[in-house]
Amino acid sequence: MSGLIRYFFQGQIHEADHLPPTRTLLQHLREDLHCTGTKEGCAEGDCGACTVVTGELRDGKVEMKSVNACLQLMPTLDGKAIFTVEDLSQEAPLHPVQQAMVECHASQCGFCTPGFVMSLWDLYLQRSPESAPLQRKQIDIALSGNLCRCTGYRPIIDAAHRMEELPRQDFDQAGLAAILAGLVRSETLEYVWQGQHFYAPRTMAELVRLRAAHPQACLLAGGTDIGLWVTKQFRELGDIIYLGHVEELRSVTEKNDVLEIGAAVTLDEAYRALCEYYPQELSELWQRFASLPIRHAGTLGGNVANGSPIGDSMPWLIALGSRIVLKSADGERELALEDFYLGYQQKDLRPTEIVAAIRIPLPGAGKIFRTYKLAKRFDQDISAVCAAFSAQLQNGILSEVRIAFGGMAATPKRATHAETALEQQVWNEATLQTAMLALAEDYAPLSDMRASAEYRLQTAQNLLRRFWLETRADDALPTALLNPFAAAADTSSAEESV
Repeated sequence: MSGLIRYFFQGQIHEADHLPPTRTLLQHLREDLHCTGTKEGCAEGDCGACTVVTGELRDGKVEMKSVNACLQLMPTLDGKAIFTVEDLSQEAPLHPVQQAMVECHASQCGFCTPGFVMSLWDLYLQRSPESAPLQRKQIDIALSGNLCRCTGYRPIIDAAHRMEELPRQDFDQAGLAAILAGLVRSETLEYVWQGQHFYAPRTMAELVRLRAAHPQACLLAGGTDIGLWVTKQFRELGDIIYLGHVEELRSVTEKNDVLEIGAAVTLDEAYRALCEYYPQELSELWQRFASLPIRHAGTLGGNVANGSPIGDSMPWLIALGSRIVLKSADGERELALEDFYLGYQQKDLRPTEIVAAIRIPLPGAGKIFRTYKLAKRFDQDISAVCAAFSAQLQNGILSEVRIAFGGMAATPKRATHAETALEQQVWNEATLQTAMLALAEDYAPLSDMRASAEYRLQTAQNLLRRFWLETRADDALPTALLNPFAAAADTSSAEESV
């Protein structure tokens, strides 16, 4: 086990053994390395002023992605490359991204500009001279994690188009891959600072061993939630076990009509894989799930393990009948996802267990499935209500009905009364009306800053009606009309999802 954090930055390998394990990348850049181009705006991953790009070696290739520096704990950057706005040209000629921002007058106060530049640079890296012209949707996704109070975004979007018209500046992926190959560890990183331990195991066997030895340690994956414990709540995390280097947790596999997604697979990777099978049903939720830098860092397993009643993944996972895989030194357990949640922030997770994977059924003949999100903003907003509906529809008769909602109870919760009202019934308006009334027996939602209890119940019923309008046998509304996001973009390629 080695105790040094090693990372590549500004042309050289850095080593650190003097940083608290909860030191964020943003703090390290500004306060230790004095690279102040990266700004602190919100310190919670919302504003994008601190956006940087990281590079990681995966299967022999460098994977570059934009992330929020304010949420990345320094030991998680071990073995990676870090790029900030200082890495782009600081003198003439400017990088095409910078030059486009200048030509399009895309900066006013300038505080948010470094974050926009890095998000656009991330998008630029995914492109090639053979790429089709950038579409507005692709730009919107790339900039979904960046907020600006000055420009109104139009000149920034203009700059995204303009950067592709300027002479191409290539990036040395092969050279960076060779450098990162020298930083790859074969053993667990154990980083110690003033008695606090940070463990980064490389294998599942080592992970479950460490969990058994340290059941009170904080399990860390993407840090998009735990990062806020540090920056906003000033919590002491104690010992930390990091899951991000365990390859067994980072795989996506299909077997026997089930897609198994490892707990450390990022949200963006997970939704990309799922949209191969559910493009109409999940494409909008993919885009609206936080921002791209958050999806680059956060994991589906972390979202599920968190168990927030307003999390966007759990309702549709439950509606599809997904199952959760838990592992420990004693073996493996599997249970239905809805059975994992016992109460508010209470889960059926033993002290020595970790969430290993989520198993999601793939589409079958006669399956109808939809999920919908209601929030005050399109991008970067927490749901007031998130709904998911799934059923078999054969000869106009419903069966295997599963309905789940987020934002309606203390946990992601199935609507058992509404399901019973629909089971083995003709899928018509009379059946719909009965099920809509039954939802009032399933939920007694609360009022809060996002929505009133009355609004939540009414919109839950309206979303069930929308499900009927889209899936009824006679005169169903075209899905493309109700969900233009699925029809407007090909989400199968990494380039078009960045």
